[in-house]
Amino acid sequence: MTHQIHEELSLLGKKVETPKRPEDAVLETFPNPHPDTDYVVRLTAPEFTTICPVTGQPDFAVLLVDYVPGPRLVESKAFKLFLGSFRNHGTFHEACTVTIHKRLQEVLDPKYLRVVGLWYARGGITIDVVVETGSLPPNCTPLPLGKTSYRGGRE
Repeated sequence: MTHQIHEELSLLGKKVETPKRPEDAVLETFPNPHPDTDYVVRLTAPEFTTICPVTGQPDFAVLLVDYVPGPRLVESKAFKLFLGSFRNHGTFHEACTVTIHKRLQEVLDPKYLRVVGLWYARGGITIDVVVETGSLPPNCTPLPLGKTSYRGGRE
């Protein structure tokens, strides 16, 4: 089974350039090895970057993705390359966070998906964006969103 999963993935174990645009990124997935069990997967990108579409200045965020898998899981290298494709992409915080959610929803068809962008302050204002779809199964607990634990602080 493991060998078959590896054959399905074209990015893992290979030198691959970061896509220039998010729409060019391939979000590879693989079969959920435990489709009979509900569990929460968290992906955290503590150094996510994009640029302001008006000023061209960099924007930084901690990006959190929590999902309860359906039939598939996202492959982490493909996810990393997808996020890297935003580095030189001009987008507002809200649009960026929603775009990431929509792409993951499309490729995973999860039972539950929450994408959170904890954006660093620009002009004295922070913009935090949460996009959530599906239902969290009763046996799953939502993971905490505590900003300080994801921005270098200790709780």
